[in-house]
Amino acid sequence: MNIHEYQGKEILRQNGVKVPKGIVAFSPKEAVKAAKELGTEVVVVKAQIHAGGRGKAGGVKIAKSLDEVEQYAKELLGKVLVTHQTGPEGKEIKRLYIEEGSDIKKEYYVSLLVDRATSRVTLMGSEEGGMNIEEVAEETPEKIFTEVVDPIVGLTAFQARRLAFNINIPNNLINKAADLFLGLYKTFIEKDASIVEINPLVVTNGDEVIALDAKFNFDGNSLYRHADVVELRDYDEEDPKEIEASKHDLSYIPLEGSIGCLVNGAGLAMATMDTIGYYGGSPANFLDVGGSATAEKVKEAFKIILSDAHVKGIFVNIFGGIMKCDVIAEGVVAAAGELGLEVPLVVRLEGTNVELGKEILRNSTLNIVAAASLADGAQKIVELVG
Repeated sequence: MNIHEYQGKEILRQNGVKVPKGIVAFSPKEAVKAAKELGTEVVVVKAQIHAGGRGKAGGVKIAKSLDEVEQYAKELLGKVLVTHQTGPEGKEIKRLYIEEGSDIKKEYYVSLLVDRATSRVTLMGSEEGGMNIEEVAEETPEKIFTEVVDPIVGLTAFQARRLAFNINIPNNLINKAADLFLGLYKTFIEKDASIVEINPLVVTNGDEVIALDAKFNFDGNSLYRHADVVELRDYDEEDPKEIEASKHDLSYIPLEGSIGCLVNGAGLAMATMDTIGYYGGSPANFLDVGGSATAEKVKEAFKIILSDAHVKGIFVNIFGGIMKCDVIAEGVVAAAGELGLEVPLVVRLEGTNVELGKEILRNSTLNIVAAASLADGAQKIVELVG
């Protein structure tokens, strides 16, 4: 789950991390009022969307008067902002963050994330702030430094100071930067975040170390114990299909292909998508109905898949352990009948009650193509869609 910059900064502020003052605004009138309250000569008008690269795409404006604040607010609100993270469809700007200007001396990059290579939380930093970290990694990897955190000890003050030194924070500000890093780590752990990214972290001419941006991503599996974080969720920023899937406890991720996939188990879902790709097809989604799906849940999964206009065929691939094949078959028949299925449907069942499941499919009046294996099913749906 992602949140907006202004929400992330409020979380950081509560944990003692220094951030600029700012006020969220939903209209030009509110933007001007916020600028008046801040009372600074320079304010920054920032588009609030769940994507990076806003500055390069024209979503961050420097205003030196209230008239400019109003002008920029009118320009940005309602605009579709396209960045390297939004894709060509972009995201509509529905709120702004009006923030006091900062007297920037130097920009840096810092983040906390879970490193899959070490299975540890890692603090990462670079003196090349304000840029895409991917570009820095490719062109000047020697400028990226990491500190792997021991889960028992946590991030130590020594590690925080060493990173500050390595990314060339001025010597007189090393301790301030280290304190900020420790505050970030405390926030990361307490909130069960999967990513906290500050780009840029800045040193000001007044010798302050400030988080000038804040990007948060939270582990969805932990949200049940963070009601305060769940309240920050902005449904306008999410895919409606993903929202619907979450209501039925379905793991769904939209992709760009044409073959809808309904599978039980994340590993099998990945293998199914790979096999479809191997035979020349392209999956339209990752959808895991889980190990205890009901017929109703399967029906909802079908609805979500078919709500994607790009879907030209569906491949149901079930290996029943706890999951019973007859339950899946009942859900498939009910969903296909109710929704008036018009695209090809290939079903592969294996495991508990498999014969009963196959009999339910055979006795239906639906045009369902049976598959003997994963490879067979993938080949058949690719051929039918092609």
